[in-house]
Amino acid sequence: MSKIYILYNPHAGHNTGKQKAEELQSQYTSPLTYVDMTTITDYHNFANDLAPEDKIIVCGGDGTLNRFINEIYDLGIENDILYYATGSGNDFLRDFGKDSGSAPMRINEEIKNLPIVTVNGNSYRFINGIGYGLDGYCCEIGDELRKTSEKPVSYSAIAIKGLLGKYKPTNAKVTVDGKTYEYKKVWIAPTMVGRYYGGGLMPTPHQHRRDRADHVSVGVMFHAGRIHTLLVFPSVSKGGHIKHKSLAAEHQGKHICVEFDRPVALQIDGETVLGVTKYEVSVDSACLAEKEAVASTVEA
Repeated sequence: MSKIYILYNPHAGHNTGKQKAEELQSQYTSPLTYVDMTTITDYHNFANDLAPEDKIIVCGGDGTLNRFINEIYDLGIENDILYYATGSGNDFLRDFGKDSGSAPMRINEEIKNLPIVTVNGNSYRFINGIGYGLDGYCCEIGDELRKTSEKPVSYSAIAIKGLLGKYKPTNAKVTVDGKTYEYKKVWIAPTMVGRYYGGGLMPTPHQHRRDRADHVSVGVMFHAGRIHTLLVFPSVSKGGHIKHKSLAAEHQGKHICVEFDRPVALQIDGETVLGVTKYEVSVDSACLAEKEAVASTVEA
């Protein structure tokens, strides 16, 4: 008899992950096997115990999905993998017009061909985007607040305080497929594989998830003063900031390197990395080579 494994993150959704995952009991007639993801120490063993007909439902937010993907990416799991959002941001689902509470969605194809980010000597796959600058700062402060309070963190409030003086912008060098751009007073410099990050922000409106095997996009907000940036920043929610050519830019490429002139925090799908001066993102070279080989065959 096939099994349905519910892998849940108890800390997702402000520590409501288990309760929200248990909502699935009303959607399935088959017995569900619940597994606390924080107790899994070896995904190789977990994968080896799966029968071909078993299904996996991952319950959590974008950070949970990121960690799961990095754990299983090269294990060759062919079972159906579904995602049930129980987090607070859920930017991955936004790309599909869904939100928390939507029925579990099969994601096997969506978690293939993901780009790689290398930061501080470590490499990771990511599903939404890399935040660098003010957005990384917001995650850093949010992490600190959660250590002392169980209240939901207001990232908007943190961002506003950052724009008004708490965060100091940096100078940046952005290299896209070998071409370098230099910017002064950079507020954000994210690289995206999907459209959304940070709870619905759209820093690179021309990037689409379907393009992930061809290119990623880096967006930069720069040079403007605090008040001007604060006035324009709300338009990031719809990608409207890109119209302001004097303070925003967007570039697409297969390899992107962003360097700041001082260490700041960075976030990968909401997971914070501290003390970063540089990150690099590359489209999966194996996927790109395969796609180019197919294109060459078609042309021939």
